[in-house]
Amino acid sequence: MIQVLTADNQVEWQAYVQKAAHFDFYHTWYYHSLDKTGEPILVLYTEGDVFIAFPFIKRNIPETAYCDFSCVYGYTGPISNQEFDQLDRRILDNFQEEFQALLKDYNAISVFSRLHCFFNQLPLLDKFDGIYENGKAVVIDLRLSLDVLRSKYQTRVLEKIKAMRRKGYYVKEGKSAEEVREFASIYTENMKRIGASDFYLFNPEYFERLLQSNEFNSKLLTVYDGDQAVCGAIIVCTQHIIQAHLLGTRTAYLQFSPAKLLTDVICILGRDMGMEFFNLGGGLGFKEDSLFSWKAGFSDLFLKFNSWRYIADPEQYIRLTTERGLDVDSDVDFFPLYRYAQKV
Repeated sequence: MIQVLTADNQVEWQAYVQKAAHFDFYHTWYYHSLDKTGEPILVLYTEGDVFIAFPFIKRNIPETAYCDFSCVYGYTGPISNQEFDQLDRRILDNFQEEFQALLKDYNAISVFSRLHCFFNQLPLLDKFDGIYENGKAVVIDLRLSLDVLRSKYQTRVLEKIKAMRRKGYYVKEGKSAEEVREFASIYTENMKRIGASDFYLFNPEYFERLLQSNEFNSKLLTVYDGDQAVCGAIIVCTQHIIQAHLLGTRTAYLQFSPAKLLTDVICILGRDMGMEFFNLGGGLGFKEDSLFSWKAGFSDLFLKFNSWRYIADPEQYIRLTTERGLDVDSDVDFFPLYRYAQKV
């Protein structure tokens, strides 16, 4: 049986996530409640004692009777109380059939979801089209001793970290509203500097709410030069994984690389908390660019990152895309294309 939970089904949503064999904070009801780009939903399939839960943001397509399913910012994809590669093929096929029927009932044109690089979600989706290899994510293995872990750092990275400590830079956890506002200003300055879209800009209330969840363990860590906050990150710990969810550096301090010191401190903190991995993520658009190279300066452990880009209604997908002035065969790396066309 397949059903859809909404934000009003908080208790049920939370209960299924907590019962999953693997999940990240990106799957939680609370994190989805922060997203204002559409309606948070959890597609829930149950059969016997097995469940499959797939969170999305349902977005109406302007001036049409259609919608599409997208995902929150971060790594989501499906979760289950069983390993996907151990599920009976019949259950996987039944999910596919009922999910496709659900998309038709909702007039959904397409589905987009960033998959989680730590979880083997592909067996559930292997009979669907649209699995897309995005690139690699850089991961630090916190199970290593600190000496071995740091031996993975590139020499210039380790030298920068040592230099910052000699100069008196330090990291502390921020908890006050003033410290959250300070980080918000750093993050916003950082995003505007790199030309990020409005999607990546958040108000201080968003950061405050992110730090108040009881569904996951989040912390604000800030690098200081004296009493000046120069760099910060909101980290989130779920099960055995740390994500540096949001990170920013003051432009005036970029040359000193305070984020390198912060990354090292997060590694120390993560090991003390019993975390196993620190996911640094990939480059912009998950390309192997300068950002990827910066992250690769900390580790030689790379995980493949995939996204799911599924066209549920090819006829309407082509119509919407061409009506908005783009060729469906365009090599623009954006999905769904009709959303990109609205911006140009």
